[in-house]
Amino acid sequence: MTPPIVFHPAYEVALPEGHRFPMRKYGRLAEVLRARGLAPNGFVRPEPADAALIAQAHDPGYVTSVFDLTVPRAVEREIGLPIDAGVAARARASAGGTLAAARLALAEGLAGSAAGGSHHARRDSGAGFCIFNDVAVAARALQGEGAIRRALIVDLDVHQGDGTADCLRDAPDLFTLSLHGENNYPTRKIPGDLDIGLPDGLEDAGYLAVLEARLPPLLDAIRPELVFYNAGVDPHRDDRLGRLALTDAGLAARDRFVVASARGRSIPLVAVIGGGYGNDIDALAGRHALVFEAMAGLA
Repeated sequence: MTPPIVFHPAYEVALPEGHRFPMRKYGRLAEVLRARGLAPNGFVRPEPADAALIAQAHDPGYVTSVFDLTVPRAVEREIGLPIDAGVAARARASAGGTLAAARLALAEGLAGSAAGGSHHARRDSGAGFCIFNDVAVAARALQGEGAIRRALIVDLDVHQGDGTADCLRDAPDLFTLSLHGENNYPTRKIPGDLDIGLPDGLEDAGYLAVLEARLPPLLDAIRPELVFYNAGVDPHRDDRLGRLALTDAGLAARDRFVVASARGRSIPLVAVIGGGYGNDIDALAGRHALVFEAMAGLA
């Protein structure tokens, strides 16, 4: 049985010619997932998040500025994306997609969204290609409605999850773990609950040793009712923004370990794809597919 995968056509939108963000990877990932038999019944299409839902994790004024396309130019520059109608719709679809996938994970044990992981979006602003913090939005919504009390965000994107730490700073039962390149973006890191900075050039064995030492005790101590897994593939050695040195095999082993650690404790897990940067879209999409293969293999 393959876990459900959430996808919305709005996950991929047009950007100006030559833009450095690899937007095409989202549509290509959907094609790869179909080709690998990981979506045999198609994708679950989510409802885009509305302003009230997003404002559970973000400042209402900032939310309104995105919906109304009035984001100040300084904020738009920090985000690194033009906040036009397509990009705003994409941010709404991504937040709604992570929430839909989280609900499916609670019902079925495992699920994922073929987008998400916008972990640099802070409470009152976006940054680093991130507009709305989809994981924070979903976690706040589920906690607010009583679907969960405790959740663990396992953020293995190569960049520190500063925005998630900011959005969840007053939510002690929504615990953030960030395993990231210490010398990488963002320069000013907002401390989360547990931040583990890694040295440049770290390879598979060293990375997995840290993860294997830290994640299981954390799961046992927190006993979350849901794990949000940001499976960013930018720790890869060929990633344009990564600075670590994991291989495809290392990423696959990482994903299998996280999924198995949660499911071995009967904890539901929802995966989002996080970061991954470069010009080889096929390679990026293939790396992002690894977490869905890990979930299918352990479902």
